[in-house]
Amino acid sequence: MKNIAAETQDEDEVEDFKPLSAQEAQAWRLRFPQVSVWRIVAVQALVGLAVALLAWGVTGRAVVGWSAGYGALAVVLPAALFARGVARQRPGGVGAAMVGIFGWELVKLVLCIAMLAAAPRLIPGLSWLALLTGLIVVMKTYWIALLVRSGVQKTD
Repeated sequence: MKNIAAETQDEDEVEDFKPLSAQEAQAWRLRFPQVSVWRIVAVQALVGLAVALLAWGVTGRAVVGWSAGYGALAVVLPAALFARGVARQRPGGVGAAMVGIFGWELVKLVLCIAMLAAAPRLIPGLSWLALLTGLIVVMKTYWIALLVRSGVQKTD
């Protein structure tokens, strides 16, 4: 009985679906413009630089600044590679696009892990706390960029 009720509810939702007209779609695009992935990557890089300079300034130790900067770079570099890979247009439809996104996400994850594993050899006297601070702050920049994206008009 529960399956029949669930199927009926799904059918009702499908019947309520109404595609947008060309004018409605255009109005929706104007109200909710796309956020440029390159803009997010650039903001992440600037936030990473700010975190590194702040860490160096607060502690007075250059290695802490380098550690925070490297943590930020461990997010920014893979994100830029992901953005480049996903932004390229490929024929093949939705399935190919999804495989591309998952593939580039895997590349991004592996590169980030490899950079973190290489950190102690690349930065003598590495401060793990500063590295993780830079990494986390820059990672959270995604959410900040989505929350304060410019050009979004509020509805009445």
